Amino acid sequence: MVEASSTPGDGETDVSICVPVYNEQDSVTKLYAEIAAVMDGGSDQTPPRRYEVIFVSDGSYDDSVERLHAAAAGDPRVRIIELMRNFGQTAAMAAGFDAARGTVIVPMDGDLQNDPADIPRLVDKLDENGEQPGRWDIVSGWRKDRKDGALLRKLPSRIANHLIKRLTWTTEIHDFGCSMKAYRAVVLKDVTLYGEMHRFLPAICKWRGARVTEMVVNHRAREHGQSKYGLRRTFKVLLDLLTVKFLGDYGTKPIYFFGKLAGFGFLAAGSALLVAVLQKLGWFWTGNGEPINLNRNIFFFGTLFFFVVSIIFLMMGVLSELMVRIYYESQDRRPYKIRRDLVGGARAGHEANG
Repeated sequence: MVEASSTPGDGETDVSICVPVYNEQDSVTKLYAEIAAVMDGGSDQTPPRRYEVIFVSDGSYDDSVERLHAAAAGDPRVRIIELMRNFGQTAAMAAGFDAARGTVIVPMDGDLQNDPADIPRLVDKLDENGEQPGRWDIVSGWRKDRKDGALLRKLPSRIANHLIKRLTWTTEIHDFGCSMKAYRAVVLKDVTLYGEMHRFLPAICKWRGARVTEMVVNHRAREHGQSKYGLRRTFKVLLDLLTVKFLGDYGTKPIYFFGKLAGFGFLAAGSALLVAVLQKLGWFWTGNGEPINLNRNIFFFGTLFFFVVSIIFLMMGVLSELMVRIYYESQDRRPYKIRRDLVGGARAGHEANG
């Protein structure tokens, strides 16, 4: 196999197809053949797009890699990346994104449940005009007729999708868990993935200005092996959702978040102090009609507690602001993304930057 260079958006590749693989030896050969048949002109696309396929083996210990090498031998459009151990789907997907050179990136699962025939349709959808002027930046797949178990897969997925939609305000998407999506490579620039955050990518990109839409895709029953996902991932997804929600709302202004907490703390401290003073005067919740001294009044100690906690929240907010500034300034990053830069009606520089 030829070692490919890692130059995102090199202008010579239209579509990069990224496929994380973990112990899918019975599926990878057929998947490669289907992708090649579709992208080489087996669909209605005219002319065929220049493409590459990046298989990322996420610590597979079966014959997945060997079968991929045998199936794709002599095909320079195929790249096989082997991670040193099983880092998880998000990390494998991030490795594929880093290696991608296409102007459009299409991730998909390696278990044959995603249909490669949907790839040209997703890419075509990017250039379709929606309610907003211009083109879409992300087209998310929707497994409307999902071929999975109702109790262990569909029900948890529906609950998670509802929570993600409500908390991230990404109302355009019904199915965040569907790996099959089409991204313009520019919107993924400077996006770093951790944990299980690949499912939140559309929301993260939307917060940075990306235009998001959805398209129904085909979903097929699993032919080989067993699913790598289960209910145990639900708790991880919920924790990642809290992280994404915080970063989306307060990632560049954490003082607002901690300032709100401090405000509630000061309010609670003031309320507790008022009750303590009223009890000292014998007006409010006194025992046996006798005033309660402040030195044995639980509300007075509550006042001290909430006051100290509020000060701590304010200090955390200030420190977080300093960390945010260090993060952006040390890496020469900007808290915004430019879509187009026009001078006298002509583009100045690139269409977008990070």
